[in-house]
Amino acid sequence: MVLLAQFLSINANDLTEYTRKAEVSVEVEDKDVTTYASLGWKEVKGGLKSGELGCEFLQDVAATELDSIMWPLLGTVVPFVVRADQAAVSTSNPSYSGNVLIKGWNPIEGSVGDEATVSVTFPTSGAVARATS
Repeated sequence: MVLLAQFLSINANDLTEYTRKAEVSVEVEDKDVTTYASLGWKEVKGGLKSGELGCEFLQDVAATELDSIMWPLLGTVVPFVVRADQAAVSTSNPSYSGNVLIKGWNPIEGSVGDEATVSVTFPTSGAVARATS
C-alpha cells in the first residue's frame, strides 16, 4: 500500500490540502498482575487506552488558511477524522476518528531555504473509532 491521497479533517475542517503526513497511533497500558502463582512468569493485563494524532503540514499563514484555522483551536478538544485515501469510507478504506486536544501549535518552523512546515502531535481524548461504512 502506498499513501497517495490521505484525508485529514480536524474540527470539521478538511486539511488535506496542507497535510504531508497524518498518523494515528493507539496503545494500551500494560498492568503487571504477576503473583506467586505465576511461577516466575510475568503476567499482564490491558489497562487504559490512549492515542495520538501526529501531523505534518505545509504552513500557510494567509487569511482563512491553515494557521487561521488551527490557532483558535489551541487548548480545545475537537473532532478528527483520518483515512488512508480521500475516497469514501469502506472496508478497504477505513476511517479512524475521535477527539484530540490541540495542546500546541508551531506557527513558524524551518531553516533558511526550507518550506514552512508545522509538525505537531495531539493526544486523543476519549475513544478512537474505526469505521468501514
